[in-house]
Amino acid sequence: MGWSIAYWLKRNEPRSDAIRVVVVERDLSVSYPSSKMYSKASTVLSVGGIRQQYSMPENIRMSLFSADFLRSIDEYLHVIGQPPVDIQFNPSGYLFLASDEKAAVLEENVQVQREEGAKVSLLSPAQLKKKYPWINTDGVALASCGLENEGWFDPWTLLNAFRSKAISMGVYQSCGEVTCELFLSWYYFITSLSLKFVQMPNSTEYATIQCSLVVNAAGAWSSRVAEMAGVGTGPPDSISGVKLPVEPKKRYVYVWHCPDGPGLGCPMLIDTTGAYCRREGVGGNYLGGISPTEEEEPDIQDLAVDHEFFQEKVWPKLAHRVPSFESLKVKSSWAGYYDYNTFDQNPVIGLHPLVENLYFATGFSGHGLQQSPAVGQAIAELILDGKYKTIDLEAFSFNRLIKGEKALERNII
Repeated sequence: MGWSIAYWLKRNEPRSDAIRVVVVERDLSVSYPSSKMYSKASTVLSVGGIRQQYSMPENIRMSLFSADFLRSIDEYLHVIGQPPVDIQFNPSGYLFLASDEKAAVLEENVQVQREEGAKVSLLSPAQLKKKYPWINTDGVALASCGLENEGWFDPWTLLNAFRSKAISMGVYQSCGEVTCELFLSWYYFITSLSLKFVQMPNSTEYATIQCSLVVNAAGAWSSRVAEMAGVGTGPPDSISGVKLPVEPKKRYVYVWHCPDGPGLGCPMLIDTTGAYCRREGVGGNYLGGISPTEEEEPDIQDLAVDHEFFQEKVWPKLAHRVPSFESLKVKSSWAGYYDYNTFDQNPVIGLHPLVENLYFATGFSGHGLQQSPAVGQAIAELILDGKYKTIDLEAFSFNRLIKGEKALERNII
């Protein structure tokens, strides 16, 4: 997200070298070879999916924009002297299954998706079985299938493409962690604050960065950065007392082998239970998981994987839906963090109403990677033009947190 914003700022700046952009990265050390960079970053620990099957028009528009961007990615992010950018996109689509209780909602969502220009088909249980014979349709009343611009890609390639292109355009990189309070200039008489400095005592380049504005794109840890800027630290009944409701949530991804599993046309399957899976490569490997319930939320102190969670919560659901998975063999697993918005599971994008030069791009709750091209463009427009020009994302502003008005997305995975 940060490198996308940096790229779009430099791409859209009014003249060459009009602005100086610094990206602060804590999960990157110059003392490590490149293969060790971003070892705990949510981007590279995601499953790399992109879909248009949302219920909110804004989310659909962002993903449509991103799909178009990814289709022509080499035109945007190619760096002279380097190989073409290939994100290894697999266009197998997403397949959502709905029970009787959720069928009407799924149909309504598809109608919105089609109105926004997404190509999505509805399938009855009979049509579903004909198209995907390996699926057990028990308990399925309706399914929706993305026909184009959906699938998955390599997150590492996208991250490095944004980073390499941004650096080639003059963006500075700082390897360090913001650990001290951001310095504020207080203006009580106009009820606004302004960030002046960012301090990073452990940085390899800059101990202090003087800035005209700050974009908080710190993902799962963005609420900590927000508190350093005074957000949520004031009286509870004031604007300054409204916190950024973003927390780290640990999610497991499991990889298994099943030689008799679904073929190469296997989509990203989202079961009625919330369990998901997709094919990984051509060797009969698959990956998947499920979001835990509130009571099952794992400890976030490390990225250790709970293997019993797969045996007890994931495997039974997937084996019921895909009978060939009854004989699967788990090969590996990993865990990563969601920047989970506890308020409404939708992002917080845009300017803070009180800290007049603090912008947010966080709280995507698992959808940040696929929406990063669109969000980067949107934040750049806000900064350079003072308004959204491509996609209006005002529905995701910080103001909704103050008003207590949720932006509800019905297709959260």
